[in-house]
Order: sequence, then structure tokens, then C-alpha cells
Amino acid sequence: MSTGKGLAGVTAADTAVSRVDGENGTLIFRGYNVWELGGQVSYEEVVYLLWYGELPTRAQLELFQAELAAQRTLPPAVLAAMQAFPRHAHPMSVLRTAVSWLGMADPTADDISPEGARQKAVTLTAVFPTIVAAWERIRQGKTAIAPRSDLGHAANFLYMLDGQWQNPDAVQALDAYLVLLADHDFNASTFACRVTIGTQPDIYSAITSGIGTLKGVSHGGANQKAMEQFLEAAASGDVATWYQQKRAAGQRIMGIGHREYKVEDPRARVFRPMAERLATSSGQGQWYEIAAQIEQLTRQDDYFVQRQLFANVDYYSAVALYMIGLPVDQFTALFAISRIAGWLAHVREQLADNRLIRPKANYTGPAPRPFIPLAERG
Repeated sequence: MSTGKGLAGVTAADTAVSRVDGENGTLIFRGYNVWELGGQVSYEEVVYLLWYGELPTRAQLELFQAELAAQRTLPPAVLAAMQAFPRHAHPMSVLRTAVSWLGMADPTADDISPEGARQKAVTLTAVFPTIVAAWERIRQGKTAIAPRSDLGHAANFLYMLDGQWQNPDAVQALDAYLVLLADHDFNASTFACRVTIGTQPDIYSAITSGIGTLKGVSHGGANQKAMEQFLEAAASGDVATWYQQKRAAGQRIMGIGHREYKVEDPRARVFRPMAERLATSSGQGQWYEIAAQIEQLTRQDDYFVQRQLFANVDYYSAVALYMIGLPVDQFTALFAISRIAGWLAHVREQLADNRLIRPKANYTGPAPRPFIPLAERG
């Protein structure tokens, strides 16, 4: 019996974490529509919601923020190891390897009890921004900036990049980005995390599986490709001509269309006005204008209209991350800083009611045939 390619349409397990309704364009986090959460709550609130099932009270949030802030500092051994990494290494490869180092350095790594898993979830969520920001400094030949405990998750990350206070619109846009990307039901990287933790290794192994999966251009790497196309369109000098040439060559317009959504991605709807506001306050309006022009061209193109292909969350978030000042090859690492919340919610959900994930394969090879000894093979 065969199934849809890529397990399309196959229900692999139950989850209470999030739900995607591609037909109606909704994304639900523990019962809350992401449309209501984006720009209204902080990333820390969404992490709490995904892990514990409810939005926190003010007192609960303050305690949770303090717990995360206390775990932001990287162990000196991990930071020293990063100094020896090749400077050309992709940020996602650095993140994956640093998480493996954390696993080796943790004497309790194999503790996947409920409390053990929770403690590791806090540590990993807290240090992801530190790893990414430290690598950006290291590969530029600069000293890593220590995290601050008095800043929120998004603001602290931006501070660690250059030691400066950031444009409030940049902080808000980044915080909203982290909220919107925090989970997306059984996407490829989340499923990879669940498959790995299902064998009961350790939390670090599951998360490195997620990082490796997210790196692919068909998943988290799409936001990097979207910005690269905007840069290419700008360099061409004529966006409309660039678009027609891309379409005539049969090349993809990155950030347009989503495997799940048959209408507009609700996350793009939240993020578009934030990107526009950031474009104004940062004085980099040309990038938003180029993105908006290309999106408009797709809405006039029968190919995209007939197939109901709209801008997805990668599209305008790529522009926003670029205007914030993040190098293009760091975009997917920012995605990981957000998605770690969902990965860990699913890892802990899997552990709470675990069964080894072992699907069947539809064999399409030769029928049974007789063995021929080596000396008799023609």
C-alpha cells in the first residue's frame, strides 16, 4: 500500500501543541490563533504557552524570564571550541555542533525524566541566541559579547551582536518573528526531533536532528533564499524585467507559496505591516518596496493566482531580518532561535507518551529471485 510522497496527508501522531489549517489559513498555538498573538505577546510568553499549555500570569512570566536569563551564558569550553571552528562554516552548522558540545559537556545529558527534560529545554532555549550572536562576532574576528539578564529574549540577542541599543521597531519586529515561527505542527524539523527522541537518546540529540533538518532550503533555508532574490532583483536595476526573466526561465520566486496554506499564510499577514514600519524607521524602505513590487507581480500572474500561491512567512521576514542588520546566511539560525520552543514542546510531548516512530515502507524493488554464486554470474 502506497501513501502520498513525503507522507502527504498521513497523520503520524496526536499533538496538543499546535494546529495548521491550510484551507482556512489559520495557525493555532494551544488554542490561540497566531493572528491574535503576533505583535501582542512576547516570545517568552509563547514559549511558556507551548510548554505548559497556558499563557502565563505576570508573576509566572517574570519567574520564567528570570529562569531563561540565568541560563544565557555559554560554558567557557563551548565558547573556546567555537573559536577553533572554520570561519567559513555556515551558522547552522555551527549551531548544530555547539549543541552537540553542550550535550557532551552536560553530565546529566541522559536524564530525559520530565524535570530533566524541562531543565534542558530552558538551557537550550536560553543559549541558542548566545551561540548565534557569538559566532557572528567570532567569524568577524571580534570578541563575543556576554548576554544581559535585564533584556528580553529579542533585545538581548540584538545587543549581543554589537553591544548597542537597537531601534525599538527592530526589537518589536524580531520579537514578533520569534513568536510567529515558534511552532508549526508536524513540520519536517519538528518531526525529525520527535523521531529522534522516540528512540530515547538525549534531548541534545533530538535538537541537533531538528537543526540539521531546518538547514535545508526546502525548509528553514528558504528565508535566506528569499533575501538573496531581493538582492538580485535590486542589482538588476529593473525589478519587473528581472521578474519576467525569472518566470521565463522557470525559476522559483522564493517566499511565494506554502505546502500547507492554500490561502495567505496568517504569519505573513501579521508580519507584513511590521516590515513596512521597520522599513520607515530604519531608512531602508527600498527593500520593502522591492518585496512589495514582486508580490504584486505574482498577484497579476495567472500561474500564482490559479494555484493559490501567496507570500509566506519567509517573504517579508527575510526583508525585516536584513533591515535589522543580520547577515543573510544567519537567517535560518534566527529561525532556529524561534523554533527551538516548538521543538522542545514536541520532544516533551513525545516523551510523555512515547512509542518508537517506525513507519512502513512501500517496497518497489525487484520481486524475490534466486541467488547466483559469484563464480556463476555472467
